[in-house]
Amino acid sequence: MFKFWLLCTLAVASRAEIAEEEDVLVLKKSNFDEALLAHPNLLVEFYAPWCGHCKALAPEYAKAAGMLKAEGSEIRLGKVDATEESELAQEYGVRGYPTIKFFKGGEKESPKEYSAGRQADDIVNWLKKRTGPAVATLTEVTAAESLIADNEVAVIGFFKDAESADAKALEKAAEAMDDVPFAITSSDEIYSKFEVSKDGVILFKKFDEGRNTFDGKLTKEKLLAFVKANQLPLVIEFTEQTAPKIFGGDIKSHILMFLPKAASDFQDKMDHFKKAAEGFKGQILFIFIDSDIDDNQRILEFFGLKKEDCPAIRLITLEDEMTKYKPESSDITAESITEFCMQFVQGKLKAHLMSQDIPEDWDKNPVKVLVGKNFEEVAFNPTKNVFIEFYAPWCGHCKQLAPIWEQLGEKYKDSSDIIVAKMDSTANEIEEVKVHSFPTLKFFPAGEDREVIDYNGERTLEGFTKFLESGGKDGGAPAGDDDVDSDDLEDVDDSDGEDGGDDEGHDEL
Repeated sequence: MFKFWLLCTLAVASRAEIAEEEDVLVLKKSNFDEALLAHPNLLVEFYAPWCGHCKALAPEYAKAAGMLKAEGSEIRLGKVDATEESELAQEYGVRGYPTIKFFKGGEKESPKEYSAGRQADDIVNWLKKRTGPAVATLTEVTAAESLIADNEVAVIGFFKDAESADAKALEKAAEAMDDVPFAITSSDEIYSKFEVSKDGVILFKKFDEGRNTFDGKLTKEKLLAFVKANQLPLVIEFTEQTAPKIFGGDIKSHILMFLPKAASDFQDKMDHFKKAAEGFKGQILFIFIDSDIDDNQRILEFFGLKKEDCPAIRLITLEDEMTKYKPESSDITAESITEFCMQFVQGKLKAHLMSQDIPEDWDKNPVKVLVGKNFEEVAFNPTKNVFIEFYAPWCGHCKQLAPIWEQLGEKYKDSSDIIVAKMDSTANEIEEVKVHSFPTLKFFPAGEDREVIDYNGERTLEGFTKFLESGGKDGGAPAGDDDVDSDDLEDVDDSDGEDGGDDEGHDEL
């Protein structure tokens, strides 16, 4: 008995040693095992103090921790400063920030990667799905009211027979979605409260129409499509918190309105934008970007825009390749936006490719300066072997590469068949070359085949020289094997590549 009491005392003492900040456990290598023992369901954020994404997540993460604690939940949230606890971060394969992992049942091995949004409700819902039933059973009106009040979006299945095929389809859909809570009820009182006269599924939300009723034959796939089409507002503002929903969703065609919130006609233009959105629900995601916010300037730059160019409309597809479209008219009316979207849906739009004007001295220095307007004649000159760096002015890895690239240009400045060049890919776009990360290095060998070879070797003068002298074989690979997908547009670094990234040194778009 004494031994049992001693073990309990030690367990309590160990638990007391774990400090908390805003209901979030502060974890270190020295207390990590104790935390897993004391809290079998533990979500852990590995962060860096300087990381902008981590700073943006912090208040929502703390809010989620407080919500769960207030409910008396056994689920807890913790955080690890990966810059201080590098051994712990390495153990769990942390390569970028924030990295969030869920440890279930006190097990250290193979924690699950967090995969939902970065708002408190998203975090709480994801954790509840991982630790409880996918569908909650509602028997009281107050429980249904609380579910709707406590969540931005909630789905309730109204079924008199909880074992029916439709109810089973609801359960399967719930198991497939992490970020929306699902519930089921057969209560006459709840039917009456929400004026439901027959079995069905209703999505409740705190925006737009307030609720949507599923119509048609109920299957898991159709219900998932219904929820995904209605769980976001007609117009969603781009923020750190909404970015995962925007880029992680099934809708890969996005129309963006760049407009300062402080503009006197902001609400008028927003009303027109929202009205146009009604006709393209489930086809095109309508996104608003406040052009006055400093953190959004890189997105403007990506579309070749400056603050003074706003308001402006652009459309982008995030399928296998990113393709941008620009409306012919600068008018922001429901009619003009609807017409623009209709032309896109019907496949009648031509991609918009940005280009700067050709500099007068573009070929005066050892490293030639390419823009969209002179790219074709230089890169695909059949008598030249052209090695091009596609860079971004803000990219830290590009700045590190710059002196080496200049040395390479100097080495081959008198060559009769080798050209070393660079192109600012934030201001120039090429149909043949899709750039997803910076710097991207591509080789265009002489000949009529219009071949393109990716450079994957060491970023040293010696590595580049071997590559060129081997005709693009030593350190090269066929083009098309980029290591960053197009939906990485969301991961805009706050500084020169500090938010992680791979060991090869890429700054993502």
